[in-house]
Amino acid sequence: MLWIKAFHIVFMVTWFAGLFYLPRLFVYHADTTDQISHDRFCIMEKRLSIIMSIGAALTIAFGLWLLSGYSLAGQGWIHAKLALVVALIGYHGWCQIQVKKFRENRASGSSKYYRLMNEVPALALIGIVVLAVVKPF
Repeated sequence: MLWIKAFHIVFMVTWFAGLFYLPRLFVYHADTTDQISHDRFCIMEKRLSIIMSIGAALTIAFGLWLLSGYSLAGQGWIHAKLALVVALIGYHGWCQIQVKKFRENRASGSSKYYRLMNEVPALALIGIVVLAVVKPF
């Protein structure tokens, strides 16, 4: 089980690296005015979203493998952690939609909006780590 946990953590770090950086690219992309910059950001966002999605899929796969060894009864912390993970999957989907919108020149958010959205994964990470390590309930 320790190998499974190790790979779960490795891929979680990969996923979060993308979740932290991709919205930051959106911040800069929202401020671009020239086609060359737009095209460059589209390439960067697409490549990062692919790596991030692989990290997400493997995090979830190893997480489910770990979860199969747990008894969920009376462990409120794991239910709360899973709720945050589900919310994070939704955020990941939002990121994928933004990549497509930028590629199609349909993104309507300001750099300030994307800067605010960039804080979401940090809050989720704090919650997930505290729940997994401290197991407060």
